[in-house]
Amino acid sequence: MKKLLLSLFLCLFSMATFAQKEVMVKAGTPVPLRIVNSTKAADVKVGQKVAFRVSRDINVEGVTAIPFGTEVNGTVYEAKKSSWWGTKGRLGIKIDELITPNGEMIPLTNGDVYVTGKNRTVLSVVLFAVVVWPACFICGSKAEIPNGYEVQANVASNTSIKVY
Repeated sequence: MKKLLLSLFLCLFSMATFAQKEVMVKAGTPVPLRIVNSTKAADVKVGQKVAFRVSRDINVEGVTAIPFGTEVNGTVYEAKKSSWWGTKGRLGIKIDELITPNGEMIPLTNGDVYVTGKNRTVLSVVLFAVVVWPACFICGSKAEIPNGYEVQANVASNTSIKVY
């Protein structure tokens, strides 16, 4: 009988230990993100996912609601590599949601990343007209997001999540 009571007590104690708390992550809460790998416009396609990670804990009501390292995926909406006649490269990534480690979705806003290279069209055209025809092969600079690049997104709407 003592073993049964002890087992029941331990079960109740362990359930209390893993109790969930529900917190409200308010709209506008800043979420700092860092890109996982460097990304070049020439290496990705529209619709492809690009990995970001939360770069610091987001605490709400004294509890970590969004832990450091939570993975966030951005979607490429524009990927143009640099080309002849000095055309610059362009890379655009939209970050619109975050999935917490327990599987809950938090909508994000203002998390777009847009990077362009330098345009060298004028240089290419002038050299082509004045000097020699191979100047048309001058390319603009590439659009690249380096490893560790940081961007800040914001929570789009009040979201209630369960925290363990």
